[in-house]
Amino acid sequence: MKILKFSSTYLPIFLLIFACYMVTAQDTSQQAAPVPATNQATTPVETPTPAPTPAPIAVQTPAPAPADKLVLAEGTDVPLTFDQDLSSKTAAEGDPVTLVLAEDLMVGKVVVAKAGAKAIGEVTNAKKSGMMGKAGELNIRVDYLRVGDTKIKLRGSKGKEGQSGVTSAVVLTVLFGPIGLIKHGSNIEIKKGSAIKVYVADDIALKPIA
Repeated sequence: MKILKFSSTYLPIFLLIFACYMVTAQDTSQQAAPVPATNQATTPVETPTPAPTPAPIAVQTPAPAPADKLVLAEGTDVPLTFDQDLSSKTAAEGDPVTLVLAEDLMVGKVVVAKAGAKAIGEVTNAKKSGMMGKAGELNIRVDYLRVGDTKIKLRGSKGKEGQSGVTSAVVLTVLFGPIGLIKHGSNIEIKKGSAIKVYVADDIALKPIA
């Protein structure tokens, strides 16, 4: 059996070839190894913008009365009595007429105007009786009821149609009806204490009266 002997001259060449072989094998192994997956780029998802909330619709409501006041409603009955005698013979256009509240005015069970409060009106036409038996004329308008510093506007009919000029006509129809009218000869006379009913013209806030 022959034993191969390597000369020291060829040993470095052999080692160099062996080293090159090992480097080549290592590179081949690294190329074959699986490459770890990289993070994939993600597409940002757009969040939908919420629809704007519609603004609430403002509803107009009548202003409430102050906490310490009560509302006397339009159309409320106001019973009055005359506080003076009137006659077509002596009255003149523009003369003031004074009346008195006959009963307390109440909102529910609370008094807002006491009996005895003064109401103010005016003579709008007055003619005494004339020759040939011509009858006298006496027209009166009732304007307001005074409660403290407050004036409650009045009208002659319960409905809204009784405003302005119509108010006077309606009041006169009441005056010259069976209540409050006394004829003396051809003149018209209204005695103190004669009754008449008028009405609140508009809603009004009033303080309770103890």
